[in-house]
Amino acid sequence: EVQVVESGGGSVQAGGSLRLSCAIFGATFDDPAVGWFRQAPGKERERVACRVSSDDSTHYADSVKGRFTISTNKAKNRVYLQMNNLKPEDTAVYYCATRDFYGIGCPKEFGYWGQGTQVTVAS
Repeated sequence: EVQVVESGGGSVQAGGSLRLSCAIFGATFDDPAVGWFRQAPGKERERVACRVSSDDSTHYADSVKGRFTISTNKAKNRVYLQMNNLKPEDTAVYYCATRDFYGIGCPKEFGYWGQGTQVTVAS
């Protein structure tokens, strides 16, 4: 059974930084894809960042480009999201997701999700 567990959320002032971590247990994917998503109250979930091993690509939402960085540690089965220069509009619950994916670009659907971690950015 694949389990996904996020950590590292919290409250920060605008302009500050946070690093989210995602631990993935039980996954034996040949070509893993991992993504970070977020959902703010009253808004739809949006993809923030995605890392695809099959084509060695990384993708970011326009709203976070230049501020957020997704990275992975395969040996530890960890995925990270470094968030710099945070803005109040970044406030949301952040989710990590993964799946096995052989293709080009970020997959539209992910099969395994964590419970989410809250990020709050005060102005």
